[in-house]
Amino acid sequence: MTLVPTLLLGVLIGGVLGSLGGGGAVLTVPALVYVLGQDARDATTASLVIVGLTAAFGTAGHARAGRVRWGTGALFGVAGAAAAVAGTMLNRRLDPDLLLLGFAALMAAAASGMLVRSGDGEEGTARDGG
Repeated sequence: MTLVPTLLLGVLIGGVLGSLGGGGAVLTVPALVYVLGQDARDATTASLVIVGLTAAFGTAGHARAGRVRWGTGALFGVAGAAAAVAGTMLNRRLDPDLLLLGFAALMAAAASGMLVRSGDGEEGTARDGG
């Protein structure tokens, strides 16, 4: 891993996370695997740390502005932490290529859902609380 690509990818991913919100693993895992040459298992582990730290820093600004729903965040965090433990156990058992294929399928499903929803005329409902 070299310093310059690592820093550039960190800035890119942090900027996207800060402007668009979570989901940074969608960018982080492929960047770590295909740009920086990490093993898929190492990249998924590193992405948890990278996205977690980036989200924590992003939360600070939103918290100061009063835009954080702490109860909802805590519930999601507890559920996510439990799922992360289960996912880590599964990660250890899967072939790295199968792991990346599953990751690609998840990205495609998320993208499809976003495209379908974008035509519903419900833009901004989650942000508006409706």
